Amino acid sequence: MTAAASEARRRDVIDALRRGTVPRSGLDLLAVGLDRFATAMDEDLATVARGGAAFHAVRGEYGSGKTFFARWLSERAKRKGLATSEIQISETETPLHRLETVYRRLTERLTTATHQPSALRAVIDSWLYTLEEHVLETGEVAEDDEQALAAAVDTLLEQRLADVARTTPAFAAALRGYRQALADGDSATAESLVAWLGGQKSVAASARRAAGVRGDLDHFGALGFLQGLLTVLRDCGHPGLLLVLDETETLQRVRGDVREKGLNALRQLIDEIDAGRFPGLFLVLTGTPAFFDGQQGVQRLPPLAQRLATDFSADARFDSPRAVQLRLGGFDLERLGELGRTVRDLYAGVARNPERIAAVVDGAYVDTLARALTGELGGKVGVAPRLFLRKLVEAVLDRVDEFADFDPRRDYPITVTDSELTETERNAAAGADDVELDLP
Repeated sequence: MTAAASEARRRDVIDALRRGTVPRSGLDLLAVGLDRFATAMDEDLATVARGGAAFHAVRGEYGSGKTFFARWLSERAKRKGLATSEIQISETETPLHRLETVYRRLTERLTTATHQPSALRAVIDSWLYTLEEHVLETGEVAEDDEQALAAAVDTLLEQRLADVARTTPAFAAALRGYRQALADGDSATAESLVAWLGGQKSVAASARRAAGVRGDLDHFGALGFLQGLLTVLRDCGHPGLLLVLDETETLQRVRGDVREKGLNALRQLIDEIDAGRFPGLFLVLTGTPAFFDGQQGVQRLPPLAQRLATDFSADARFDSPRAVQLRLGGFDLERLGELGRTVRDLYAGVARNPERIAAVVDGAYVDTLARALTGELGGKVGVAPRLFLRKLVEAVLDRVDEFADFDPRRDYPITVTDSELTETERNAAAGADDVELDLP
C-alpha cells in the first residue's frame, strides 16, 4: 500500500504529521496492526451497500487507537460511496439519551467523498436532481414543462419516502417545502428548511409554516429522521451511512438516571437496526473495557449487556473480527517503532534525498527515538504517537533531508517542552517542562 501511494497522498499525510494533527485522509497508509480487521470490515460495508445493516462495538484502553480505527474505517466507507459521520458523545454537548441532539450532530458532521461537513444540503440537492432525472428518463414529461415536471417530482418524492412518511410525515413535508422554496427562488426559506431537516433548533416560524411543519425535532422523531436521511442517501448514490459514536464511556460519569436513559437509547438504536428499520446503516461505537464490563456502564442495563456480550476468554490472537465487540490491543513500543518506520518510508517517497533518509534514519534510530519520547511521557506508549511522529518528521526527517551534515544521533538532543504537549500528554509527562535527552 505504501509503495503504491501517490506523491500527493504522501505529502498530505506528512504535512499533517508535521503539524501534529491527524491526517484528513490517507489513514490507510498509517494503519499499523489493523490489517486483521480489513476483510471483515469490507464485508460489512458490502452488506450495508446492498441494503443491509451492520454494528460493532470497538473496545480499548485510552491510547489504543479507537478513534483512529473509526477514521480508518470511515475512509474505507467513503471509498465505497458511503456517507460518514463521527460524533463524540459528551454529557453537555451530545448526551446519548437525547437522540434529537445525536441526530443534529450527525448531520453537522455528515461527510461524503466529495463534500466536507456538513454535506447535508449537497446530499439533498443531489437527491432532488436525481428525482428529476428519473422523471425525465421516463419520457412522460417534457423538460421545459416546469409545472408538469414539478408535479411528477412531487409524486416520485412521495413514493420514495412512503415508508418514512407513515411514521415521520414532517420529514417528507420539509423536503417538499425545500424543493418548492428553491423553485420560488426563496433562498432564506430553503436554507431554514435544510437546517430544520438537520435537526437544528430555532428555525424561522415562517419557513416551517411554508412547509407545513411544526416545532422542533424531538427524541422520538429523531429515528424517523434518520430513516429518511438513509433513504435520501441511497437514492442519490450513497448506498449507506457509517455512523460512529465515539467515547461512549463518558456515560459512566453522568448522573445515574441520565446514564440509564443513555444506555436505553443505545439499546433502542441497536434493536431498531436488528429489526431492519435502518437499511444502509453501519453503526460503530467506541468505549473502554470498563464501560463494557463495569457496573457503571453497559452492565447496568442487562438487555444491552446481552446484546453486546462477546467472549474474550481466549488469547487475543484468536479474536474474531466479525464479533460484536472488537478488541484493540494496547499500543506498544514495537508497534510504535513499526509506525515510525512506515512514516519514514512514506517520507522517503517525497524526499529530495531518499537514499540519505534510509541510511541515516535507520530502524535502530527510529526505535531509539520511540523509547526516548515514550519515557518522557511516563512510559505510556498510548499517548506517545502524535508527539513521536511530529518529532520524527519535523525535527529529524526534515533536517536529514535538508542538511547533508546533519546527524540526529549527534546533532539532535531531544527537547520536549510543556507548550507542545496536549493535556493528556502533559498529564503523562507528570508536569515536566523541559527535558533534554541524549541518544546513544
